[in-house]
Amino acid sequence: MLCNSVLRAVNLWAGHIRRHTEVTQLRYICGGSNTTDRCTYFWNYKLGRTRTMMVDCGATAKGPAVDILPEKEDDGGYASGGWKSEDGRLSCGYASFRGKRASMEDFYDIKATKIDGQSVCLFGIFDGHGGSRAAEFLKEHLFGNLMKHPEFITNTKVAISETYRKTDKDFLDSEKETFRDDGSTASTAVLVGNHLYVANVGDSRTIISKAGKAIPLSDDHKPNRSDERRRIENAGGVVMWAGTWRVGGVLAMSRAFGNRMLKQFVVAEPEIQDQEVDQDLELLVLASDGLWDVVPNEDAVLIAQTEEEPVAAARKLTETAFTRGSADNITCIVVKFHHEEADPCETDRDAEVETQTRSRAEESQPTSKEESQPEKTQNS
Repeated sequence: MLCNSVLRAVNLWAGHIRRHTEVTQLRYICGGSNTTDRCTYFWNYKLGRTRTMMVDCGATAKGPAVDILPEKEDDGGYASGGWKSEDGRLSCGYASFRGKRASMEDFYDIKATKIDGQSVCLFGIFDGHGGSRAAEFLKEHLFGNLMKHPEFITNTKVAISETYRKTDKDFLDSEKETFRDDGSTASTAVLVGNHLYVANVGDSRTIISKAGKAIPLSDDHKPNRSDERRRIENAGGVVMWAGTWRVGGVLAMSRAFGNRMLKQFVVAEPEIQDQEVDQDLELLVLASDGLWDVVPNEDAVLIAQTEEEPVAAARKLTETAFTRGSADNITCIVVKFHHEEADPCETDRDAEVETQTRSRAEESQPTSKEESQPEKTQNS
């Protein structure tokens, strides 16, 4: 009896040591502290829970827009995927991760279609705060409203500005019977033909790489930005320090969708920048502040350029932000532009045709001043 008791005690102690060793190893793999969040990342990302969607940007010439992304997962796990246009001139990748937050409030959207013969691609990052409903509403409605605007093709800037404000009003109307007061940022890039429009509300951000240089196409809407602070105070609001600069001591951004209680000061009017897509434009990065809090613009471009495929670039950016200590949801979209180089054979043929045309034109012209004058008759 004594021997059996001793054996049971030894086995129990051995099991305790084994379990302790396994837990220690798991904590090491998952990064020590914040074990639950990091393990979620380990299982969801390292074991490859990704999605890939390949849709032609011009696949629906006269139909509705193609929604490139599947419906958002409700488990808040890691999601990624990619897409490439049929002509090969445009490709994009996206990655989205709950990170260290208890819930997922980031949403994202990519759509493509043709309107009035123009190829149209739309990319958007929506970062919710105080809840996910506002960001989800933007994913469901913003681009649809924009493409229905009668001046979307002819006056895109006006269409974007009016659509942002209308969608904000629609969201507030849809929530008027609830006690929620959440909000969301929106950073969007709209490609109409060969023209790029970037519109921003809040502190998500869009940058481009042009000839290797990182150029921001949006300016974060922070309450302590001098022009934003002036606008808020002129409207009767106040900007104060509460861990960071906040509108009314509450909201850490000066523009947003939703936020009914602060709507007088926190507007949804977008700032819009636009430019032609030329040979120097290499890539576009849109991301929530979960990325920009720890990854500077220049780093984002350098990291994205190390990967040939944009989906790999988006994943790498997300992983980098997480390993650098981002405490927020992290979502980004990377768009790469593939500019066609001139075919040397075509160039040679064009030059040859031009030379032959010039030669024939020269042969048909008079060679001297006398030949250029009409022949005189004897009666003249």
